[in-house]
Amino acid sequence: MKFLHPFFGSRDDRLAEPLPPTRARIAVYIALFLLGAAVSVCGAFVQALWPPVGVLLALLACAGLFYGGLRATGTKLGAAVPLAGWFLVLAVLLAPRPEGDLVLSATATAYAYLFGGSLLGVVCATLPTRSGFLFGVPAPEPRRPVKDADR
Repeated sequence: MKFLHPFFGSRDDRLAEPLPPTRARIAVYIALFLLGAAVSVCGAFVQALWPPVGVLLALLACAGLFYGGLRATGTKLGAAVPLAGWFLVLAVLLAPRPEGDLVLSATATAYAYLFGGSLLGVVCATLPTRSGFLFGVPAPEPRRPVKDADR
């Protein structure tokens, strides 16, 4: 996995970067939620428009949004917030309408979009971040080793 370090970095690299200010992160979280909702709607239509290539474009947009949120905020919540917006809108789009219309039907491309987008969101939320916790609280100090004299 060392070949991925230039792209994703290591945990030590992420912890060395400073976190954005709290107010800026909150504004970015709101924007990421709305972008997740927009990517969800666009991806639902693009994946059906061009069957083999549309799914890849929709999943590429999802990956870019989730990873971009992770890197912009420096917290795991930066990837989880757009995933929540993406998933909430998809839950609405999956429901059948009284007229019988469906946005996402039971096709292989729709299932690939649902499964692939969920998987990408979870993977991005588990990548190394600048903070040890979700909301950007600094990680606790490492424990020092206990010596025989300290007992």
